[in-house]
Amino acid sequence: MATTSKNMNVFYRQKKNSSASTGKKSTKSPSPKHAATFGSDITQPPALVSHGGSLDLKDDFDEQEQVLRQFDMNMAYGPCVGITRLDRWERAQRMGLNPPKEIESLLRGGKVKLESLFDGRV
Repeated sequence: MATTSKNMNVFYRQKKNSSASTGKKSTKSPSPKHAATFGSDITQPPALVSHGGSLDLKDDFDEQEQVLRQFDMNMAYGPCVGITRLDRWERAQRMGLNPPKEIESLLRGGKVKLESLFDGRV
């Protein structure tokens, strides 16, 4: 039994923390890339910084697209991958899932994208 514990101590050697034994503290200042400051190009990804230097947080969709994206995210009407929004709405209607009529009117209006939110991403 003693031989086994001796072998384990050799196999799992503990590494000593050298800075704790010397008693010295690090005087290095924190890196500026980790500083969270508003408007800094360092902390913001380049895609969020517009040409004027301000944050570009606006999306390119309107309220109708927002409603359709909520429809895409609602799994109560079945999966939305590989099918258009109108086909998905019609399938849900045939299956008796009662999709919102508002969605149908938006899709048949023709002024919105028929592809789902996940189309081409998954």
